[in-house]
Order: sequence, then C-alpha cells, then structure tokens
Amino acid sequence: MTTPHIRPLTPDLIADFITLFGPEGACYGCWCTAYLLRPRQRHAMTGDERREVMLDRVRRGPPPGLLAYDGADPVGWMQIGRRFDVPEWNNPGRVSSPLPDAPADDPGVWGITCFFFRRSHRGKGLTHPLLAAGIAFARSHGARLLEAAPMVHSRQAKSIPLCVGPAKTFQKAGFQTVATVKEGRPLMRLAL
Repeated sequence: MTTPHIRPLTPDLIADFITLFGPEGACYGCWCTAYLLRPRQRHAMTGDERREVMLDRVRRGPPPGLLAYDGADPVGWMQIGRRFDVPEWNNPGRVSSPLPDAPADDPGVWGITCFFFRRSHRGKGLTHPLLAAGIAFARSHGARLLEAAPMVHSRQAKSIPLCVGPAKTFQKAGFQTVATVKEGRPLMRLAL
C-alpha cells in the first residue's frame, strides 16, 4: 500500500465513515461511542442509535477524528480531539483518567482514544501515518498536550482490543509514559 491520504472527518465525509465502519459499526457495533456515552446508556441503544449519536457529533463539529484512505477507499480511522469531547475517557480510575496538570476541561489537552482499520489493512503499519497526521492535526488546532492510553502487549497485531493502539507506536512518535493505573495500559503524553 502507498502512503495513505488522511483527512479530518467532516460532514461531507460521513458516507466514507459509514462505509469503513460497515453495517455492524466497527467493533461490536460501537460506532466509536465508547467514550462518548455512559456504558449503561450505550448498551441500551441499538447500533443504529449509536451510529446516529456519532454522526450527530460529526455534524456538530469539530471533526472527531481522522480518516485514512487507500486511493479513494476509506481504510482507517483514529478518534482524536479535546479531552472534554470524550467524557467517558476522563472517568476516575480509568487508565486514561486525566492528571492534575492536564485537566479534562482544558481545551489544550487532547486525546487519541481509538483506531479502527478495514480488516484487509490491519497489521500493515497504518497506525504510524495516522498518528503522525493526528499530531499535526492537534498541533494546528491549538493542543498543547496530546495523550493516549495504548496497549503494551497484544496477542496479535490484528486484535480488536488493540483499538487503543500499540504503545510502541506512540513511543516511536515521542510519547512518554506519565502514569500507569493498570499494568500494560500506560497513560502516555506528547507535549506539542
């Protein structure tokens, strides 16, 4: 695969987002709402309802993430944005819980919460260019800190739980561990 073309998810690209996530809505019908909605609320919804929550978020803006393309085909996704736009990511006790020097209500503190790739493109290194584009995107929109809670180990590169990204990819991009609430899931940070 050539270097992917990466674009912010804006309303005009909703059809591409739906194509990438497919009829089931990516990971178990999540539609990337795991950090937008309380678990009880999210589990009570149908896949169509979760999709509408995410599409409404796209329509309201700002872009909640980036799409990667192989030619004209959407093949990858990374959710990235201000911490306060993903409220469930900020809960106390989570591996991604904010630290006192980077509070969730600070618009300069951003997070990368998840990735999703078309099955045919998993395990092919697409996380690297998406992460690089995410760093540039966050920086250009005024972020001062960019955080993530990736996974240190996974049984395989194509594992769905790896949707948070591999820690080694973040390390390679310059992120450093700032906290570890759960072994194997560090909170990592890059100062922009």
